[in-house]
Amino acid sequence: MSTLEINDLHVTVETEQGTKEILRGVTLTIESGQTHAIMGPNGSGKSTLAYSIAGHPKYTVTSGTVTLDGEDVLAMSVDERARAGVFLAMQYPVEVPGVTVSNFLRTAKTAVTGEAPKLRTWVKDVKGAMENLRMDAAFAERNVNEGFSGGEKKRHEILQMELLQPKFAVLDETDSGLDVDALRIVSEGVNRAKESTGAGVLLITHYTRILRYIQPDFVHVFVDGRIAEQGGPELAERLEAEGYDRFLPATTEA
Repeated sequence: MSTLEINDLHVTVETEQGTKEILRGVTLTIESGQTHAIMGPNGSGKSTLAYSIAGHPKYTVTSGTVTLDGEDVLAMSVDERARAGVFLAMQYPVEVPGVTVSNFLRTAKTAVTGEAPKLRTWVKDVKGAMENLRMDAAFAERNVNEGFSGGEKKRHEILQMELLQPKFAVLDETDSGLDVDALRIVSEGVNRAKESTGAGVLLITHYTRILRYIQPDFVHVFVDGRIAEQGGPELAERLEAEGYDRFLPATTEA
């Protein structure tokens, strides 16, 4: 059993207008095997939370803590966070020209575990995971995300999750840009990875459609850099019906 604990997290970012505070005191605890959905309007700080956990240099943590089983995540470099068991599926995965998917995956696995996987077992694992995600075998020899469709990029993110087996996966709008079939396949991949490893999942989304496939244990409404309300799966349905308007007046600054 592992615990990812975020306590009173404040984060700023530099803009053309100066320093802007994005996260304004976020407190959240995720246990192994739990799925937490973060929902909220655009600009509420959802992605900032994801990238702050992962260690993106654009974001500055001004106060608060993030710990993984008591260890200070914020003191770790990005690669140390990955080795500790933190995984981020990006909303906009970047292209890596000249690096094939197969080389990228094996290098990442070696870096995370500290030793290269046995080739015969690894090839079997990669092939099986790709088949589950309905990915053509030729995909492995393409350059990472280069010329990929939106759906292919998202499948590749979940392929990484399945093979790297993190303790906690942060999924930043994994459902964006997916058609109905791709959404189902990607969601099944997340569920498969979670069930096989007991990983905790922090799922960031605008819409409830992915929550029909990935059942959340907890739903947190994110508004103006804070958690405005939290509850169970029924809260997501309420948001689908009512939207976020009822939260916004309370966060309007004078």
